[in-house]
Amino acid sequence: MDWIYSTDDPLLQTLAGSLMIFIVVIILTRIIGLRSFAKFTAYDFAFTIAIGSIISSTLTSSTSIAHGSVAVGALLILTFIFSYLQRAVPAINKLISNKPLLLMDGSTILEENLKYARIEKGQLIAKLREANVLKYEQVEAVVLESTGDISVLHTSSSDDDGVLNKSLLEGVRKTP
Repeated sequence: MDWIYSTDDPLLQTLAGSLMIFIVVIILTRIIGLRSFAKFTAYDFAFTIAIGSIISSTLTSSTSIAHGSVAVGALLILTFIFSYLQRAVPAINKLISNKPLLLMDGSTILEENLKYARIEKGQLIAKLREANVLKYEQVEAVVLESTGDISVLHTSSSDDDGVLNKSLLEGVRKTP
């Protein structure tokens, strides 16, 4: 029965370790930047990696099912708490999540922002092509989203009088 529960399982250490690893992964992901894990926020990435690691060690080592379950439960509770805190305390949301970054302001490419985000001009131009932009004048804004995606806001070639609703850029950083 030791594979289900062992009296010498360090369950409190597992809880503390889960919190520490979760925070370390978020910090490292924030340092590395937005493009490090496209489609994931730092928060999502930390949770996914931690859960995968716990499941792996539970299934492949002498870690008991109870120990692994406590660790997974701790991470699920942490994500619930962090989700609540992100909504309730804006400063925590600022620490955990990357804010989107403006890469083009109208037809102007913001070279300093590209450099900061470690995005090559060629990658930006490829995104413009994907969005069917025919000329720079069509571009209203290009945003590096908090998930690592690049959004292109533009007018179509037949709708050159379109006006960008400024609320679409709410929360987007203009400088790194």
